[in-house]
Amino acid sequence: MMNLRGPWTLFKKELLRFWRVSFQTVAAPVMTALLYLLVFSHVLEGRVHVHGVNYTSFLIPGLIMMSVLQNAFANSSSSLIQSKVMGSLVFVMLTPLSYLEFFLAFLAAAIVRGMAVGLCIYLVAIVFIDLPLAHPLIALLFALLGSALLGTFGIIAGIWADKFDQMAAFQNFIIMPLSFLSGVFYSIHSLPEFWQKVSQLNPFFYMIDGFRYGFFGVSDVSPSSSVGVVLLSLLVLAWFTLRLLKSGYKLRG
Repeated sequence: MMNLRGPWTLFKKELLRFWRVSFQTVAAPVMTALLYLLVFSHVLEGRVHVHGVNYTSFLIPGLIMMSVLQNAFANSSSSLIQSKVMGSLVFVMLTPLSYLEFFLAFLAAAIVRGMAVGLCIYLVAIVFIDLPLAHPLIALLFALLGSALLGTFGIIAGIWADKFDQMAAFQNFIIMPLSFLSGVFYSIHSLPEFWQKVSQLNPFFYMIDGFRYGFFGVSDVSPSSSVGVVLLSLLVLAWFTLRLLKSGYKLRG
């Protein structure tokens, strides 16, 4: 049976880790998203309408979800690489935590950070813009699944990386390109047919498109298809992560 005290303690440690520097881990991503919103809405508002929605309103859910994904990944990956570089990970590995408990604690903390950043962006945005929320439970479902998926990927990256520049490669060459090419700033129907098919190979697209459906009730693909793709991706990555943790790869001497 799982002893909840251990993973709960590790979870609280991870929460305190990012909350103590919340100006960097929460406020900074919110400011970045608002700057994207300010620039793109100023340039394209009135010129672009997608699914009958004005461009600024269309842009906000994409920016929220992009921030949720990036920060969920950053939380679990940065925690692991910092612990490895500083040599403190060994003290966590010496505890009687099972690999499943270790995984759940790091994953839960990543979800909390991603959701916290997304909620802050949403609350600031609705002060200035009337933003509908047609299906709030669907939006919440995609936010949870998306942050869980990227939190899991962050654990994989944190396990594999030995140096900060290796971790930066994940951010610069995987997370950032997939985020920007996922339909955050545009509908894939505005692309040529070939690039529409390429976009549909990007799991980030399904997370953002499904999340946007929760706001406007319209999407580029069926929400049920998006849920299926995201859930399958999460299960595959979770299985792979648990195998890595169980083997002790790059974690135990």
